[in-house]
Amino acid sequence: MNFVETKLKGAYVIEIEPIFDNRGFFARSWCQQEFSDRGLNPNLVQCNISFNTKKGTLRGMHYQCKPYEEAKLVRCTRGSIYDVIIDIRDDSTTFKQWFAVELGADNRKMLYIPEGFAHGFLTLEDNTEIFYQMSDFYHSDSSKGIRWDDPAFAIQWHVTNQPIISAKDLSYPLYKFHS
Repeated sequence: MNFVETKLKGAYVIEIEPIFDNRGFFARSWCQQEFSDRGLNPNLVQCNISFNTKKGTLRGMHYQCKPYEEAKLVRCTRGSIYDVIIDIRDDSTTFKQWFAVELGADNRKMLYIPEGFAHGFLTLEDNTEIFYQMSDFYHSDSSKGIRWDDPAFAIQWHVTNQPIISAKDLSYPLYKFHS
């Protein structure tokens, strides 16, 4: 695997390194030792799938607060997404900054998201499926979100129409910065 650090400290785009033969290819998409060697959280306790029927579906910006913060490894296994993360770690040099990458079944890239980040995505195709691996279990009381269009972050979603968003995601407040 090839780990490419993003502009946000601790977040990585991960590219598989396929070994091709006449049948196709084989590649690793997870190695606990390689993650651990880079100081990334190697503990995965839960996997989830998000299936989205329509292009233009936006989910996010989601996170779990302390003490249940979670690292995520995200891969789009069908279709493609515009995947966005925000660093909401108060003590980080990249606090309040965002990063986006296109993940898709064709490019097979993954995004490693460390604890203390909000995460969301916009589907770029109909019938898009995302596979998540998480370092902590889901805790409903710690599940939080930030408005996808919060002007404090000014995320460039590249949407021309109103995206398809759940009532819950629309109800998230603007982010409150600690002083």
